[in-house]
Amino acid sequence: MRTLLASAMALSLPLLAHAADTIRFDGKRLSEQVKTLSSDAFEGRGPATAGEEKTIAYVVAQMQEAGLQPGGDLKDGKRQWTQAVPLLRAEIKGTPKLSLTVGGKSETLSQGEQVAIRAATDGSTSVDVKNAPLVFVGYGVHAPERQWNDFDGVDLKGKIAIALINDPDFETGEGDFGGKAMTYYGRWTYKYEEAARQGAIGLLVVHETAPASYGWATVKNSNTNTMFDVVRDNPRSVHPQIEGWIQRDAAASLFKQAGLDFDALKAQAQKRGFKAVPLKDATFSASYAVDAKVITSHNIVARIEGSKRPDETIIYSAHWDHLGVGLADASGDTIYNGAVDNATGTAALIEIGRAFAKAPRPQRSVVFLNVTAEEKGLLGSEYYSSKPLYPLARTVAVINMDALDPFGVSRNFTTSGSAQSELLDALVDEGKAAGMTYVSDRHPEAGYFFRSDHFPFAKRGVPALSWGSGNDWVDGGTEAGEAAGKDYVAKRYHQPADEWDANWTFAGMVHDLPILYRLGNDLANSTRWPQWGADSEFRAIREATAAQRE
Repeated sequence: MRTLLASAMALSLPLLAHAADTIRFDGKRLSEQVKTLSSDAFEGRGPATAGEEKTIAYVVAQMQEAGLQPGGDLKDGKRQWTQAVPLLRAEIKGTPKLSLTVGGKSETLSQGEQVAIRAATDGSTSVDVKNAPLVFVGYGVHAPERQWNDFDGVDLKGKIAIALINDPDFETGEGDFGGKAMTYYGRWTYKYEEAARQGAIGLLVVHETAPASYGWATVKNSNTNTMFDVVRDNPRSVHPQIEGWIQRDAAASLFKQAGLDFDALKAQAQKRGFKAVPLKDATFSASYAVDAKVITSHNIVARIEGSKRPDETIIYSAHWDHLGVGLADASGDTIYNGAVDNATGTAALIEIGRAFAKAPRPQRSVVFLNVTAEEKGLLGSEYYSSKPLYPLARTVAVINMDALDPFGVSRNFTTSGSAQSELLDALVDEGKAAGMTYVSDRHPEAGYFFRSDHFPFAKRGVPALSWGSGNDWVDGGTEAGEAAGKDYVAKRYHQPADEWDANWTFAGMVHDLPILYRLGNDLANSTRWPQWGADSEFRAIREATAAQRE
């Protein structure tokens, strides 16, 4: 990794002026925390593993040492350091038997190679599907407000749907879905949910690197290991029995064998009025047992109680979990260490907590929420926001930190998505005061707004954002910043290679964290309630609880 040169550090000093007046962060301590959390001893920090136990013990010890108080579940009238999070844990037993049959000719599929089939989370303990018909459903979108229905006139009962990733607008950059910026309709989570609502027995999402925003290695590593979900009353309402991905080339070959042109149908699917297309004489079969049980993971929760309005809360959040132990990479490494993703965010959470503990006690309460199971679908934050320890109506804001840059100082910063809000406006102002420029999400097509732990809060109306490190480096400019980002996604993201590096300076985090501290501290010592923008889909939800903030 890059080493920030002394000259570059000198250039960065003007950027530091405003933030350093308030608080300083220790790069060596951040590095040591990331090194520890991402070491092999923590076994990739998988939920409900020995790695979780080690993570909780370490993070709680760090929070205690930093001067924070427990803010989790109540037991005998006292707050604990954790919030119990019951989760459905599902794992495929052994190697699944998977095959395609076209025109009477059968082809065995290899798990992790042509397809990545997820362990069933619909409550099934076994899957035995024989020769289920295949239907191409375009982008798998049903959006009445946009007059769009890829399922019009098709009966999916007992069938396997095949859907494209992202939105119909991704390829062209214009249309009914806002152009390049991904809507929730483009997320694979939505596509599975909609397939279940449409009565499909399963859905295969076609993987393509550009519209997915990550390569096949990420798909394979994230979908062929243990699956988790929050415990639901009716899981089959949002989960078909078979959920999985299929490689683009494998899908194109399947279509060709069925007498169809994949690229031509893809182009058709981008237009209003697309009709689902059955794959003639093509079926999918799957057979495997599922080890499904309810387990308990934990969110880690620390708190500083407000001096004047303790029932009003600012939340800083980050996820502690990663992918645990999984498939070996080319070197034989099976531990998904998760150094950047998200030992960096967890370290930042601890150190911002330390900064608050050293400062005068804030008027409002501040919670430091280290959530579980983000990698399994934002489940820890989903659980907290559905069963909050502190009422959401009186939660002022959520400031999330996920996969922070451990390199050098940047001249700019971003957020995951750019939903307009007064909270974002305040962050932009803090950045300007520190000499930094805000740039809107550089890759809105990737749907990052829906992929970080602020989203479960946002969809319930709480003003929320997720900080993103900049790409215009003091040392090397945007060329160096973009190259590092692309290298990380291609070679390390959700792979065993996401490991701590002794060459990381953490200078960027040392520079950036005071901005996030000031944002929360200003809110914690004010009576302001940030609001969503006038056109935000979250504004009405927030306004419905306005009386509770009077």
